[in-house]
Amino acid sequence: MADVEQERAQAEHRWPAAIGVIAIIASYLLLPPSFFGIVRYGVVGLCVGLLAAVIIINPHRMVKQTSWSRRLGVILVIVIGVTNTALLVTLVTLLVQNNQDGPALLLASLQVWLTNVIGSALLYWELDRGGPVVRTQRPRSEIPPADFRFPQDEDHDASPEVAAHSSKKSNWLPGFVDYLYFSLSNSMAFSPTDVMPLTHRVKLLMGLEAFAGFVLLALVIARGVSLLG
Repeated sequence: MADVEQERAQAEHRWPAAIGVIAIIASYLLLPPSFFGIVRYGVVGLCVGLLAAVIIINPHRMVKQTSWSRRLGVILVIVIGVTNTALLVTLVTLLVQNNQDGPALLLASLQVWLTNVIGSALLYWELDRGGPVVRTQRPRSEIPPADFRFPQDEDHDASPEVAAHSSKKSNWLPGFVDYLYFSLSNSMAFSPTDVMPLTHRVKLLMGLEAFAGFVLLALVIARGVSLLG
């Protein structure tokens, strides 16, 4: 039994992901009234309720998971993903129409871009290797196949000071901050950087995130040039 416990990583903290959701909720509230009007308050209320439920189940560290808690976490991510997609479509429409207040629309573009980055990170975090609870609470031999390959997954044969942080030597597993970092880099570079997608589903998701970031950047630059002109 002791050997099995040694194969498990320390349970991940709940709060980095919770802070990400809170940042998304705050961004929804601060968007201009032209984005969904009062409908967004219903979305915010739903997100707050789902966030409260998953925090109650795992208030500090991600150690418990039931079929219901897993569903609630996935539903929260889906609600955010659908909302972000609708916001992106609305924003692209407003940018193309070019009949809204320019500075306010550019600020809204930044908000939508940030919610897309954080929302994508939450989705990767929930999908990879069975989710945050399964990743750390099961022995490595029982963890589902990985969706992503991180640098730590192949650094075991590097120099000693680098290899010390590898998955093989330190039992390292990715946490929310790792997914947030590569979601940010994927949205800015429009391609994988140090993290490589391994499955079709995450290749499609990363491609959609990069495409959304590219469309926003192109339209914002075009709108900025028109404002300067």
